[in-house]
Amino acid sequence: MKKILIVDDMIVPLMMTENMLAGQYETFCASSAKEAMEIYRKEKPDMILSDFRMPGMTGYDLQIELQNEFHKKIPFMFMTADRSDEVESKGFDNGAMDFIRKPFKPEVLLRRVANILHTVDEIQDLKKTSTTDALTGLFNKGSSEEELKKVCKKSVGSLMMIDLDSFKLVNDIHGHAMGDKILIAFADILRATMRSTDLIGRMGGDEFVAFCHGVHEESAIAAKTQFINEKITEAAKKLMGEDMNIPLGASIGCVLVPQAGTDFVALYIVKQNGKHGYNIFSEDSAAEKVETVVTLAQIEMILSERNKEPGAYVIPFESFRIIYRFLKRTRAGYGKTICIVLLALKRSGDDEKISRKQAGEKFIECLHDTLRRGDVISQNGSNQFLVLLTNTDGHHDVTRAISRVVENWGKLPESKNFYFTHEWAVMDA
Repeated sequence: MKKILIVDDMIVPLMMTENMLAGQYETFCASSAKEAMEIYRKEKPDMILSDFRMPGMTGYDLQIELQNEFHKKIPFMFMTADRSDEVESKGFDNGAMDFIRKPFKPEVLLRRVANILHTVDEIQDLKKTSTTDALTGLFNKGSSEEELKKVCKKSVGSLMMIDLDSFKLVNDIHGHAMGDKILIAFADILRATMRSTDLIGRMGGDEFVAFCHGVHEESAIAAKTQFINEKITEAAKKLMGEDMNIPLGASIGCVLVPQAGTDFVALYIVKQNGKHGYNIFSEDSAAEKVETVVTLAQIEMILSERNKEPGAYVIPFESFRIIYRFLKRTRAGYGKTICIVLLALKRSGDDEKISRKQAGEKFIECLHDTLRRGDVISQNGSNQFLVLLTNTDGHHDVTRAISRVVENWGKLPESKNFYFTHEWAVMDA
């Protein structure tokens, strides 16, 4: 329930206003600006509804004092029996969100209060969207850098850059949807590792940043590193299965603030000095250069295609060009005939209920499902598709493959609006 602080030095109007709002909001009442300031410090209400003219500190003065103390714009709505336009103008000039004249009807007051709170929520949502990483809910790169500049100037603690080791393998082997799940799990682990007062952000990809207030002991950093590494392995096995063998973990580069400055150098040092560890920056460690060791098994895991589903190999056009050139170069030593096929998707009739893009997506699915695992497919432009038939005896196999595509395409509803033509050739040495 939203909180509203009502301020009025006249007791009867104060009670009447509270009675109008109490059914829909949690209300707090103050009969002076001084009392209102004490309540605000304790309760942090969502908005303040204040009489404009009060003895001592006016509502205008109250707004100025609170905004100066808390360094933010506080939603204010002023009440007044004064009919002067000057009073209203002064309130708006100071940032008031609305003005209501006494006496007012309950339904008018409720509607105006609701409008203010709705506007505040929309502003907060926009601010959150502009500062938050959409996937993880952490600070995004821009807001992380901005907040770190502020906090490192006035705070003592540990500035940590955290790298999620071997994350690329998750995308390569299990796909980007699983990669997103791992990143979300890793962000949750970082939240569990840090305190609510600490700053955590995602710099992009698999790199994160954190500032831990008051933490400067190596033992605390070592404990956080161990916890993160244990938990990400547990989370990954829950998501990808107990037989998951990707060496996920966290490398942490740490700079003690303000002793060692605010540079991000340590992250790159710890990447060189081994995975799943931490390094606290010093001038000596910055000078060290250690080669990273990658095993042949890890290289093969990166290079290998992990998609075991049947169907042809669908790749971007540039990748298709590389494969084509390689096969053409090695054609002389290849035992079977390689054929290249060009298929063009064309619209039949004037019915445009199905777009060319939609038809193209369905057509490439049809090619994938119809052709063999050893065949290669790529799209060239909006309506052309290239196929490498890599293990054929020439004309007979090409004709049979095209016939299967014709048959399977004819089963799909998109074929009523689109047909395809084709031409093919044997790849020369």
